[in-house]
Amino acid sequence: MNPSPNATKKEKPELICLGIESTAHTFGVGIIDSTGNVLADCRSSYIPPIGQGIHPREAARHHSDIASKLINETLEQAKLTSNDLNLISFSQGPGMGPCLRTGAVIARTLANILDVPLVGVNHVVSHIEIGKVLTGSQNPVIIMVSGGTTQISSLTNNYYTIFGETLDISVGNCFDKFSREVGIHDPEKPWPGPIFDKVAAKGKIYHELPYSVKGMSVSFSGLLTAAIRLVKEDKVDVADAAYSLQETALSMLTEIAERAIAHTRISELMVVGGFARNKRFQEMLQAICDDWNLTLSVCPYQFASDNGTMIAWGGILTYQASGGLRVSDSQVKPDWRSDKVKVEWV
Repeated sequence: MNPSPNATKKEKPELICLGIESTAHTFGVGIIDSTGNVLADCRSSYIPPIGQGIHPREAARHHSDIASKLINETLEQAKLTSNDLNLISFSQGPGMGPCLRTGAVIARTLANILDVPLVGVNHVVSHIEIGKVLTGSQNPVIIMVSGGTTQISSLTNNYYTIFGETLDISVGNCFDKFSREVGIHDPEKPWPGPIFDKVAAKGKIYHELPYSVKGMSVSFSGLLTAAIRLVKEDKVDVADAAYSLQETALSMLTEIAERAIAHTRISELMVVGGFARNKRFQEMLQAICDDWNLTLSVCPYQFASDNGTMIAWGGILTYQASGGLRVSDSQVKPDWRSDKVKVEWV
């Protein structure tokens, strides 16, 4: 693994943290030290039946079954033993309750056995912080786009102020649901996103779809319904419908990003979350960054999607700022919003 841009070989790490990610279909284990060096990153994803979404209890069972093996693989990759760890971190929320609880139990058990501090972190904030350390971004406008979250924010007075977000489903969820409804699916992946991107890239004809931007927030449910109708009722080619859906949805997100830039006058724009891989979205964002003379940073894809390393890094930042977590305070928070987390480490 490559160190972050902020890490130096001369620094001696004070902390080595193992992080556990378990908010949805992915069970991830990562190890990072307090200088920002990624030591190991392993993950395994629950794959639902073809054409179906994630079943929380089945995903949680997958996480429980794979946990011991994956933790051992992560330690081997890092060339460490469990005795080298001095902090355990876990995703406390937001996410699917059964999946979160599974990760929390494993983290509590590890922390107790190793007699090291336990830290619970916010999943969305951890996405942001790993993006910042790996790209070197300092104070960006942040677009968080994933299967479960779509929001735009920036750091203000030690809180990530959310300027806008989806009013219904996330952009990733929108594309996934469309793909399942029209038969775009990769049976070896828990999500059809990469296949959707390839199909949309083949589309040539744009069909007008509902465009819903309200201030700096967006709505995708009506757009999704209309895109599915194009295929099922209007018999439009799937590639053209996917292309039309992608262009409309991404234009909406690009518009609210530009509004946030105009509002904040911040000189950096950063994209995090699994959807950050979408090349068309990157092209659109680069265009507005060129217009505004901004720097665009995209979290490296390996760490843009859900992973344990981001949870480990979030754990280090949280522990250094405010210490560990009592087990009695480690209940999971399925609805924990990122703008409720005080960012004490900045």
